[in-house]
Amino acid sequence: MAAILASASVSTMKTLWETKIQKIQENHNKQRRKPGSRLLAADVWEERHTLARLRDKVTMQDGRLLLCLEQEEWKALPGCLVRLSQVQEWHIHRTGLQKIPSFISLFSNLLVLDLSRNGVTEIPKDIGSLTQLRELLLSYNKVRLVPEELGDCESLERLELAVNRELDRLPDKLSQLRRLVRVDLSMNAFGTIPPCLLRMPALEWLDMAGNRLCSLPQDIHRMQKLRALWLQRNMLETVPESVGRMSRLDTLVLSGNRLSDIPPVMEEMDNLRFVNFRDNPLTLEMADAADEEEEEEREMFGREFMLTYIQEARKRALDEAN
Repeated sequence: MAAILASASVSTMKTLWETKIQKIQENHNKQRRKPGSRLLAADVWEERHTLARLRDKVTMQDGRLLLCLEQEEWKALPGCLVRLSQVQEWHIHRTGLQKIPSFISLFSNLLVLDLSRNGVTEIPKDIGSLTQLRELLLSYNKVRLVPEELGDCESLERLELAVNRELDRLPDKLSQLRRLVRVDLSMNAFGTIPPCLLRMPALEWLDMAGNRLCSLPQDIHRMQKLRALWLQRNMLETVPESVGRMSRLDTLVLSGNRLSDIPPVMEEMDNLRFVNFRDNPLTLEMADAADEEEEEEREMFGREFMLTYIQEARKRALDEAN
């Protein structure tokens, strides 16, 4: 009888231990499945390996830490990248990157964000946290919308969004970018110059070539510090006379539009060094005598052509009046 009781006691204890072990294993499995749980050993190794690869791409140049990725496949940037938050410049090109990670906001010392020639489709709102950012370069991507939070990047001096194809507007809040000097919006779908650009006090260089511009704003002269304006390959039919009030403008490219005349007021733009009206259906036919000249002479020819055209147009108008 005693032997039977002992056997039953051992069996019971064995069952209890098996049940306890099973529960421990189940809890362990649940923990593994939880988002915040400890990573498996393989995951830890993979993260360390990825981080080591990224560290190998960090270099020092002119006293700044740069992360440079070129022609490698990084469709998404890993979370472990936040361990390199001291990096001041990102230069990531031709990697197939599709998204700017939300943890970009943790890179508070970032000065340059260059993600040109990727597949980025949107700019996260978190971009507004980068108050030290000076350059945002996103040309040759697939960006369709610019968030108004970009207007919080108060140190921004250079913005390049060329060749995003379907981009057709900028938020008004970008007028807060009081240090922005250079903007490239070429090869997109803009139908007009965004109003926010007219209110940027430091803007000196604007490229809107290859868009769908049909007209220019009558108050274009509000861009008082603008020095270079590139408007070639659009659908412009006229140039507003207010352009004559842009006293600092020294480069104006209007080739490949639908202009039929040149405003006489441009004759008084003494600071205008280079202007190009080629490939426009101008009313007066003027011989192109500079095809074989050197670059400097061609630039001078552009201005000389404009002045000669205006004078000839004025002369013909007087002849017709008489």
